[in-house]
Amino acid sequence: MRFSSAFLLALAAEATLASSWFSKAAYNKWHETELERWLSDHDIPYPSPADRKDLENIVKDNWQSKVSAPYQNWDAAQIQAYLKDRGQEAQKTTEKNTDGLIAQIKNSWYETEDQAQESYNSVKDWIFDSWTESQLKAFLDKNGIPAPQPRKRDTLIASARENYEIAGKKVGETVAYPGNWLYESWSESDLKAWLDERGIPAPQPSSRDKLIASVRRNARVASLKVQETERNVSDAVLDTWSDSTIKEWADKNGIKVPQGSKRNELVALVRKHRANTVSSFGAATSKVNNEAARATDDAKLKSEEAFNSVIGSWSDSRLKAYLDARGVPVPQNGKRDELTRLVRLNSHKAASGWTAWTFDTWTTDNLKSYLGTQGDKASKQAAKKKDITRDELVKQAQAAYSSASKAGGTSYASVTSALAQATSYVKDSSFETWTNSELKAYLDGYGVPVPQGTKTEELKALARRQATYFRYGTSSPSGTVLAKLQLAGQWVLDQLKIGAASGRQEAGYQTEKGAEYLKQNAAAASKQAAEATQKGRDRLKQEL
Repeated sequence: MRFSSAFLLALAAEATLASSWFSKAAYNKWHETELERWLSDHDIPYPSPADRKDLENIVKDNWQSKVSAPYQNWDAAQIQAYLKDRGQEAQKTTEKNTDGLIAQIKNSWYETEDQAQESYNSVKDWIFDSWTESQLKAFLDKNGIPAPQPRKRDTLIASARENYEIAGKKVGETVAYPGNWLYESWSESDLKAWLDERGIPAPQPSSRDKLIASVRRNARVASLKVQETERNVSDAVLDTWSDSTIKEWADKNGIKVPQGSKRNELVALVRKHRANTVSSFGAATSKVNNEAARATDDAKLKSEEAFNSVIGSWSDSRLKAYLDARGVPVPQNGKRDELTRLVRLNSHKAASGWTAWTFDTWTTDNLKSYLGTQGDKASKQAAKKKDITRDELVKQAQAAYSSASKAGGTSYASVTSALAQATSYVKDSSFETWTNSELKAYLDGYGVPVPQGTKTEELKALARRQATYFRYGTSSPSGTVLAKLQLAGQWVLDQLKIGAASGRQEAGYQTEKGAEYLKQNAAAASKQAAEATQKGRDRLKQEL
């Protein structure tokens, strides 16, 4: 068989390109232990012993699906969560339309494949992005690095990046794909909290090594999310600038502005050059980021205080149920202090998936409808009983679920399928149809005393509060009091956006006035964030 010269040239060019890409791959410079670490982090088997070439080839074969395009192996829940987070509409995920949704994700992914490859040439540039201020301070202290002044988040990250390689070499560790030494100052609670806050299931059974591996494996995507948030903040700051302020900024940074540039062209010019300039824009953005971080941290503290106050009145059985709903082992004969400690330790963890406690807030009608669809005789009989109480229905539903869960296989699949369908008729406002006796019995299960003469609406409010804390801990969903507290940092962005229109209308705005405007705007936003936090706290106190 003879091949044309054009075909052979094309083949040679493709081979050269592939060879060039492979030679530039970040992992080609990794130590053998780092190659093994990456494979272990991603649960990819490799022969032992293995030579370097074999390890590199295994990493290469899996790099695309684990780093360049990690969404390729996502399940339906992950796909839906991502699209929802990006504000994109998606049809119900099925095997038939999964490919289309994956393509949709690819078009809106945080970075290109080349950018993903390049990022691993300098891990220090992004590995700290998702760390809290306290974690950054602990890292610097642990490695004997003087804390920068002022001790703000941006200066802490800069110091950590600057001293990253020195810290690694000091303890005799590699730094291209760092080992556990990087998280030496993190407690297991820190590791679990980091995963839970990002909706990443903690490995089961859990160990410190496995927790670190999971954090390390997901650190890049976490960094990309942080960077996207910071870009949004930058855009919010940019919206407050008048055209004249943008031109002043461009002049200071030696950037030519074409004559007659329109507003959208000026904005595009700033976005193009902002990453390579250190100016009033960077300072303003940093200011807003610090204000937002401070407001968010304060809100988290308030939510933790409120949660601790509520669980102080819970019965031992309800504390145990909280742990059980999260898959946390409940100590046998555990004393109240130990139970409370464990609940606080897992306060950030929301109950996930289906459990026996899923039925906790279902109405009598919901429970009967659900039990009527079950295959076991006891459930069907309970659904038909006229004088059965809600508590009895809950116990029957929990018993049926627990039985199916232990049996596994088709029995469990049938139960979870029915639960999924049941969400269409089980509403969050389930307490609306409850009788006073049902509400009092529910609160009694928490150990919450109900004063005589308490009105129905007050009983509902008490029940909702307990149910919300039980279901979500301190990681409350949108629309709840805690969620509003935790989103206090958003006030900073909102206030900047509110001032954007008026800022653009002032054509003669000077740079000094622009800077002062931003300063006052950020200060006002911070003040309003604090007021929002205090209002939320006062509301919680009133309800409690």
